Amino acid sequence: MTMSAGWYLRRLSRMGPLEVGGRAADAVRRRRWRSARPACPSVTGARFTAVLPAGTIAAIPPDAAKRLIAEADRLMYGHAEYFGVVRDDLTDPDWWYDPKTGRRAPWGHAFDVPYRDEDAVGDIKQIWELSRHQYLTVLAAAYAITGNERYAERVAEHLRSWWAANSPLRGVHWISGIELGIRLLSWVWIRRLLDGWPGAAGLFEGNAVALNQIWHHQRWLAAFPSRGSSANNHVIAEAAGQLAAACAFGWFPSSARWRADALRSLERHLRGNTFDSGLNRELATEYHGLVLELGLAAVAEADAADVPVPASIRLVLLRMTDALAAIVDSRLRPPRQGDADDGHGLVVDGAGTDRWASLLATGDAVFGRLPWWPAVTGTDVRTPLLAAIIKPTELSVTRPASRPAHFADAGLTILRGPGEIWCRCDGGPHGFLSIAAHAHADALSVEVRHDGVDVLADPGTYCYHGQPEWRQYFRSTLGHNTLQLDGSDQSVSGGPFLWLRHARSRVLAVDAFGEGVARWCAEHDGYQRSVHRRRVELTAASRELRVVDEVRGPRRDVHLAFHLGPAIAADLVGNRAVLTWIRDGEGRSAVLDLPGQLSWRAHRGETDPPLGWYSAGFGRKEPSTALVGTGCADGAEGFTTVLRFRG
Repeated sequence: MTMSAGWYLRRLSRMGPLEVGGRAADAVRRRRWRSARPACPSVTGARFTAVLPAGTIAAIPPDAAKRLIAEADRLMYGHAEYFGVVRDDLTDPDWWYDPKTGRRAPWGHAFDVPYRDEDAVGDIKQIWELSRHQYLTVLAAAYAITGNERYAERVAEHLRSWWAANSPLRGVHWISGIELGIRLLSWVWIRRLLDGWPGAAGLFEGNAVALNQIWHHQRWLAAFPSRGSSANNHVIAEAAGQLAAACAFGWFPSSARWRADALRSLERHLRGNTFDSGLNRELATEYHGLVLELGLAAVAEADAADVPVPASIRLVLLRMTDALAAIVDSRLRPPRQGDADDGHGLVVDGAGTDRWASLLATGDAVFGRLPWWPAVTGTDVRTPLLAAIIKPTELSVTRPASRPAHFADAGLTILRGPGEIWCRCDGGPHGFLSIAAHAHADALSVEVRHDGVDVLADPGTYCYHGQPEWRQYFRSTLGHNTLQLDGSDQSVSGGPFLWLRHARSRVLAVDAFGEGVARWCAEHDGYQRSVHRRRVELTAASRELRVVDEVRGPRRDVHLAFHLGPAIAADLVGNRAVLTWIRDGEGRSAVLDLPGQLSWRAHRGETDPPLGWYSAGFGRKEPSTALVGTGCADGAEGFTTVLRFRG
């Protein structure tokens, strides 16, 4: 997807004067960098001291180690899957090749690569993902656990191959700061996990090519930080990677300055990216997980290097962990809200390890669990590794005495009922910063699960670049469980990561712990001349969820959508749908009574235009059922939907 001149003008309109000035300075700096590429300062006597404490590897649970080694063995045979694309070419990878489109990114100066143009470059996320080198951290961890040198030798072979193919400022892997930051974090952990291997020092501190790459990565990050309206999760990754490298690879004249600047940036932006309640301001749950992972990994490196960490950083990470514990469902799944691209900060686990259980386990080890936290029964490799490095610290903070259900600053409310009924209600801001890059037009949407199964589902994200009709669908109002007027989205899009006008929501009333009935009510102003108000009630005794939608304003055409999870079969007759699904070998069912004033149709797997799809992960989609009611709203009466769970 090549951005038009109009897109750049719209993007410019969302920037403030300071950001415009900073980006202008970046443009001048890029021009200077084209003609002068300084050499890495000479380094003598470098030693890697940020090693794991004795006994750390022995503390890894056997089942987690087994999963990791199985994953490492698949990688050794060249097999992996990224964003729904299976690869079997990883014994000797082509670092610029996109297996999805079959295209290869062009050679040239990094600042000239048109990475948003899929026709010229391929799917940029497919190309970038492998070069985050998180699969190499898995192989390095397999060496640390088994002592088998074939894992270490493969890591060394691939690093040398990558360094040779991607000289500083040449090509597609020197474009985006988040990629450089995460790659540096991977290199730190690769060096740590390979410490027992005789070739480790010769691969890193004794290798002029490696030193040159590490230095140029940090120089790049110091020169081109994400700014202003782009200072979201990207700037956290940049600061975390810079801090990690400057602590663990602190061998250069600039290391102390890079370390101090990165620590200041991390502290500032962690606070700026996080509500006081602990939820991430992007209101995209996958990015909450990414930022939390990055923050914990950065603190680990600072602690390993005895670099003092401001208490405010640990407090933000603590609040984020408590917030995560509060919002997950009975199967430890958080809301599916906003964009999700399956990005991770640090990967040292095999397939089947639950990301959210792992984060909660790490939170327990680092901060201590609260009595109301859900139980975590799974195991992982990452938790004992991080817990061995992060220093225990007393934090002066009052943590929630009971499980929070309403996060007023984020506008997120969780209603819970018997039979593991879980309902998320969205009455929060449209997104973060002026462009709200990872927001969806989902104001007042609901998401309902029964024992962890998506019943009324948030369909997900699916893609970012290259497929504009799918990008538009998965973040549209019609693509969520809410109400659309006159065929328009509540918020106005200016492009794939740009919103020009944001719907403003406000929660009017909430009683998540009501006597037998939990209630929530909110409204938004996204439709000019009309206000959409929604009330949700969850009655425990009858296991009934009631949703009432009102439109205040002139007569408007209405589309009211309810998207079912992929496991749900629906039999729609008139305005009643009988829902059935299987959970743990047992049949479950519910009845969905839809507003009779509207005409209802079931849509599944339609492509022109897209409707009736569910994306379980980035790059993957599958047909699901969307129930859409059409009609008119004239303000005289509301639309009432009732979902009753049976049994």
